[in-house]
Amino acid sequence: MIYLADTANIDELKQLFNYFPIEGVTTNPTIIAIEKKPMSVIMPELVELVGDKMLHVQMISSKAEDMLREAIAYKEKFALGDNYFAKIPVTMEGYKAMPMIKKQGINVTATAIFTQQQALVAARAGADWVAPYVNRLDNISSHGIEVVGNIVENIKQFGLKTGVLAASFKTVDQVHRVSMMGSQAATISFEILERLRSHPMTDMSVEWFEKDAEGLYDIDF
Repeated sequence: MIYLADTANIDELKQLFNYFPIEGVTTNPTIIAIEKKPMSVIMPELVELVGDKMLHVQMISSKAEDMLREAIAYKEKFALGDNYFAKIPVTMEGYKAMPMIKKQGINVTATAIFTQQQALVAARAGADWVAPYVNRLDNISSHGIEVVGNIVENIKQFGLKTGVLAASFKTVDQVHRVSMMGSQAATISFEILERLRSHPMTDMSVEWFEKDAEGLYDIDF
């Protein structure tokens, strides 16, 4: 499973890119709103920082034709390449927009997915990635992990080329469980990424190593 950062905070991303093997960045209107910057300001910062890694940008238009124009506008204005993915919600207009956008040579990530069937329809519509929301399902007494597993199994069963990009996490355990379900990718907040890479016993072990090594590691380097 590959990791993506679900944030548009430049300081957080700089820190992550410094040490964490993230393969890209995902954004949505809520994430952009947190930063209190317009797209005209934040997009150049993201493009420069992400480089040739994946950049998933959500379209805000409600009509398919507008989604298409919006996806093209971002690609042209910011000179985006094959690492650019237009995030399209799985609405009626979204499903209509997906093949239109793909026809223009732009990658598609289907988002706001809550059921296996929504993901399967999006895959048939040409989506490169489908993004099921794990925690939001759990919050309504549904089973987000199970839905991810069903989507992974369907895609494998039907020989589809779409990848599963699990999203919406509140715990490290949720990330662990979607990885065990075979999700190809997960997009995760800075806070959860920091939690999953660390452990207090790791910190204690390093402290013990340093203490035990005193006076013994006498090779210059």
